[in-house]
Amino acid sequence: MEELIHQIARQVNTSKKRLIIGISGHGASGKTTFANQLVKVLGQDEVNHLNTDPYIIGSNLRKYAKIDYEYENKKHHFKMTACHPAAHNVVALERDIIMIKGGLDLYSIGTSYSESTLMSSKNRVTVIEGISVAFVNPDLIDIKIFFYTDGETEFLRRTDRDIKERGLNLDYLKQSHEERRIQYELFMQPYQKNFDVIVRNSNNEYQIEKSAVQFS
Repeated sequence: MEELIHQIARQVNTSKKRLIIGISGHGASGKTTFANQLVKVLGQDEVNHLNTDPYIIGSNLRKYAKIDYEYENKKHHFKMTACHPAAHNVVALERDIIMIKGGLDLYSIGTSYSESTLMSSKNRVTVIEGISVAFVNPDLIDIKIFFYTDGETEFLRRTDRDIKERGLNLDYLKQSHEERRIQYELFMQPYQKNFDVIVRNSNNEYQIEKSAVQFS
């Protein structure tokens, strides 16, 4: 992934306009690691970094939003996961992206897990990272990168995080993971076509499956 990061850095350095780089993908796909590495290479003090987690409707509310869907001729009834576009405040995120593109100063949404930070108009580049990016108008983003991984790899990563760090029950996690993957395939995967670069991440190995960006 170092080569892709440096290709983007060269593109940024040769462009004079204000750029929005959008990085999305489902949970545990490697998008956050990539975004952090990209920001580090571009210069943390010279780039705005906006994580979109605050634009996701909280799980304390989504647990009441049960949805019906059909997958492989079987009917499902489960809570709405973050893979569903309706789980995101897309209008608010698009509004904030438009403000950033317009050269306005903007403070990110402060939460219990992240402080509000300034998206400065002095910084020409803004990296926006998170699931929500998949559902915004693609015309608002200059370089769009999507990460995904297979179900087995995602489950192992979620198990390590959600059981050890969050204390979730293994049986519940298995069911949640299965439904999350189904909702990902039904509701999120179709948005991949809007992305310039698609990266498959499995067992910490990266493969670029699509690259429609003409890097300099």
